Amino acid sequence: MDLSADIAAVVTGGASGLGEATARMLAAGGARVAIFDMNEEAGQAVASDIGGSFVKVDVADHESVAAGFAAARAAHGQERVCVTCAGVGWAARTVDREGKAHDPGLFAKIVSINLIGTFNVASQAAAGMQAAAPVDRDGSRGLIVMTASVAAFDGQIGQAGYAASKAGVAGMTLPMARDLSRAGIRVNTIAPGLFLTPMLKGLPEEAQASLGAQVPFPARLGDPSEYALLVRQFIENGMLNAAVIRLDGAIRMAPK
Repeated sequence: MDLSADIAAVVTGGASGLGEATARMLAAGGARVAIFDMNEEAGQAVASDIGGSFVKVDVADHESVAAGFAAARAAHGQERVCVTCAGVGWAARTVDREGKAHDPGLFAKIVSINLIGTFNVASQAAAGMQAAAPVDRDGSRGLIVMTASVAAFDGQIGQAGYAASKAGVAGMTLPMARDLSRAGIRVNTIAPGLFLTPMLKGLPEEAQASLGAQVPFPARLGDPSEYALLVRQFIENGMLNAAVIRLDGAIRMAPK
């Protein structure tokens, strides 16, 4: 798929971090970008900066997602690329130090945003893409890139909910790609390691350096632009389909 061919794209969580870097990469490459996020101020600012549009969307709400796509398509036409970066990283032990069981509501909320929200967005994007005309000689109609985490494979203490949600994203990549192959829609997933997202940016520099030193090579935190670079490779390389790629500098997370 040719990024410079005036295609439309949607990025969830595009107001910051991995999503923002991806939105900026797509816009710089020539795409018309719609950002879905809950942070209106930051989302509007990024959209204005890249010449795109912003829609306040709760990915865990089916109707909110549907309204977001309606607004994005009215502004830019049918998206051909959809990247899902929206998510939360809340942590809690299965049983805490006082002997209290994990709050089931919190577990459900994490799964609702990270897993169900991802599927909400991906499935609705696919429904629009499959009705559109192919864009290349392979018959491609679109690309969906989802975001898992190395926690899907190396979940740490306190990450039962988070790891379960991200493992679900990784696990649905192949069946979704198979489901959508007849429509010419590819589905891939990135599982990032330690990246310099807003959560880690809030830590002292010493703490950031300590975390980066845990990465075998390069021994640093990943830059969101490196995530965006892999998204671009997914766009341009048509043989990348149903892939779940760890983007982590060879780190394997310790228990804590």
